[in-house]
Amino acid sequence: MKLLWLSSIYTIIGLIECHLNTSEESCSSDGFCPDVNYGPHSPYIPCSYLPMDFLECDPLYDHKGNETAKEVMGYGCTKFGAQKYEDMQFTSRNCTVLDGIDCFGSKNFMKPNFPCVKYTGHYFVTTLLYSLLLGFLGMDRFCLGHTGTAVGKLLTLGGVGIWWIVDIVLLVTGHLVPEDASNWMPTA
Repeated sequence: MKLLWLSSIYTIIGLIECHLNTSEESCSSDGFCPDVNYGPHSPYIPCSYLPMDFLECDPLYDHKGNETAKEVMGYGCTKFGAQKYEDMQFTSRNCTVLDGIDCFGSKNFMKPNFPCVKYTGHYFVTTLLYSLLLGFLGMDRFCLGHTGTAVGKLLTLGGVGIWWIVDIVLLVTGHLVPEDASNWMPTA
């Protein structure tokens, strides 16, 4: 009972604060003011706390390896993906709250901690199967976008088998990756 009473007091104080400190245009018809903190027991939360389901974010910005441009801009990616978590880059993205979602604070903000990862439809298991079964014809390299070396592998029948085995080892150890430097798709 006491908690409900405190929550009501916070809401009333927030509404009074809203109408005293802001113009009528900034508050909606039901009395909601987006820039007022209604307290810990309010149904309104800061916009930056909303889950991704309620946000629309800009795509990751690619600086194409230019570290200086990343430092000047303050966000973006200079490389995508990594073999280990420690090597992964993280960046911020500009996010906007979807229409019809009520929260307090700015509805347009920078949300941090997005991993610099891009997917273009390459599956590791599929590529490994291509490499094992049709690697002597260069199918694995065609699949990954390495067209020039794939043609060479096809014409030499996998380098008389040696190139075929080497590519299987390179693929399993993580040294043979998609040409566009994208990450492997996580699920099939």
